[in-house]
Amino acid sequence: MRVLRLEEVQGKTVLARSTLYKYVDAGTFPRPICLGGRAVGWIDSEIHEWLQEKRVDRDVWHGIPRG
Repeated sequence: MRVLRLEEVQGKTVLARSTLYKYVDAGTFPRPICLGGRAVGWIDSEIHEWLQEKRVDRDVWHGIPRG
């Protein structure tokens, strides 16, 4: 398992910090895990899965056949 810090999550998703936390609060983005003190991180596989869901949503919205 790989843990990503905020900067890496932002790089993968191209979302701003405030947007990431807004999505976390809304329950539409994976919650970070506590790494100690004020440090948090996200599980890489959960971020990957979230991105895959976004791709599927895009494909469904645009009528792109899955294959």
